Amino acid sequence: MRMGEIVMRCKGLNLWYGKNQALKDISLEVPKNKVTALIGPSGCGKSTLIRVFNRMNDLVDGVRITGEATFCGCDIYAPGADPTEIRTRIGMIFQKPNPFPMSVYENVAYGLRVHGERDRKNLDRAVEESLKAAALWDEVKDRLSEQAGGLSGGQQQRLCVARALAVQPEVILMDEPTSALDPIATSKIEDLVYQLKKKYTVVIVTHNMQQAARVSDYTGFMYLGKLVEFGETGHLFKAPKEELTERYITGTFG
Repeated sequence: MRMGEIVMRCKGLNLWYGKNQALKDISLEVPKNKVTALIGPSGCGKSTLIRVFNRMNDLVDGVRITGEATFCGCDIYAPGADPTEIRTRIGMIFQKPNPFPMSVYENVAYGLRVHGERDRKNLDRAVEESLKAAALWDEVKDRLSEQAGGLSGGQQQRLCVARALAVQPEVILMDEPTSALDPIATSKIEDLVYQLKKKYTVVIVTHNMQQAARVSDYTGFMYLGKLVEFGETGHLFKAPKEELTERYITGTFG
C-alpha cells in the first residue's frame, strides 16, 4: 500500500478519560492530500482519535495520553508545542454546524482578525476565496452582512468549513459533518470533501459506511477503542482482512 507523504502519524497511542481507556494502542498514518475515513459503532473512539491530532482533548478534565502523535514529523504533545498553532494548522468541523452569532462575513474573517489581520482588502479577498473553496460563495455573496444563523443547516456547515479554511490550515478534521443534515445538504458536503483534498489533507469520522466508500481514499475501522483494520477504501470494503471488519460492513455485527 503506497500512501505517499505522511502528514500525521500516531504510534502506540493510548488515551484515558479518568479511569476509562478510550484509545488502545492505536498506530495510524494519515497521507497528504487524501481523504481518510474512520468508521465504527458509536463510542468506539473515532472522535477521540481525531481530537488527539489538534489537541482538542486538552479541553477535557482528566485526560491522559501515552504513545506518539506527530504532525509533519513534530511531536504534537512535546513541551513547548503551541495548541493554538496546532489548531490553526489542523482545522476541525464538528457534528453540528456552529457558526458564531455574527454576520456571514465576520464568521469567515474571525480567525484572521484573531491573528492580527486588519487590512480590509486582505480580509475581503480571504473571505471570498474561503467561501468559494467551501462551495458557498454563489449562495451567500449578496448576504455577507446577514447573520449566519439565518442560513440553512447545510449552508451553516459549509460556512464552518470556510471559517476553518480562512486561516490556511493544512489538515481538515471532520467529525460526522453531515449527521445533522438532509440528503441534499449531505451530498453538497460530500462533493466539497472530494474537492478539498486537492489542497488539504482530510480526515472524516462517519457512521455512514456508504459515505466513507464514496468520499475516502483510505478507511480505518475502529471497535472498542482499537483500530481493527486500516487500508485503501476499495480493498477494505470489498475484501476486508479481519472478520470483525467484514461483519460490521455486511451488517451481521453484534
